[in-house]
Amino acid sequence: MSSRPSSPPLGRPPGPLTGRPPGRVLGGPLLGLLCGLPAVLFAVITWQVAAGGPLLREDERLSRALVHPDRTSELLADLGEVQIAVPVLLLAAGYAAWRGRTAGAARWWAPPVAALGLMLLVPLIVVPLKEWTDRPGTPAVPPATGYYPSGHTATAAAAYGSAVLVLLPWLRTPSARRAAAAVSAFLVLAVSFGLVRRGYHWPLDVVASWCLCTVLLSALWLLLERERRRPRQTVASEPPTRTTRTSAPSASRPYRGPRKPQDTP
Repeated sequence: MSSRPSSPPLGRPPGPLTGRPPGRVLGGPLLGLLCGLPAVLFAVITWQVAAGGPLLREDERLSRALVHPDRTSELLADLGEVQIAVPVLLLAAGYAAWRGRTAGAARWWAPPVAALGLMLLVPLIVVPLKEWTDRPGTPAVPPATGYYPSGHTATAAAAYGSAVLVLLPWLRTPSARRAAAAVSAFLVLAVSFGLVRRGYHWPLDVVASWCLCTVLLSALWLLLERERRRPRQTVASEPPTRTTRTSAPSASRPYRGPRKPQDTP
């Protein structure tokens, strides 16, 4: 009796776990809310800072009520330092690149490169704005200018936010994804609170960086979702090098009758 050679079933190569069926990433209203509203708010705040508008008086009043320098607020503000936030992003990007490459993704390098590119874009936007607005600091810091927008807040939001976005596809459960997003939001809020509480920045400096990074992270999110929906690379199976016998050797020979005894001389 012959047996059929068994072969493993063809399955889908391991890849990112998005937890959502393919389709449109964002609807029009949600996309406008995530990108349009923060962009408009950022433009209004920037206009008020550059023109010395009435919004600044309310900002200064709120700052006087919130400023209370202490060691805790200083430590929280330090979480927005480049030396702390950027290494976190590098670790997350490296892990995402490794997982994507081992999963056989055709463009495994695209999400980490996009996240790092966003991080490089932040100072290219923030530094010219600081020089243009030339806003002085709060009374709690030495006399200087160039405090708008907050570079520490933008660094924290871009680094921690991008780190979560590149890690989300590789987190297996919804609770893990929610926890990662919550930790990122907590770190950004902690940096923001520390900057205002310590008096390093006016509240509007921090809010403007929130708006700016919301737009940037939304754009990164859209790009990463598009990458995840690209056809995944599949590794072609190699031709078999060995043949498996499915039956005894004699089963393939035709029957030629009984063997005759050989004549001996």
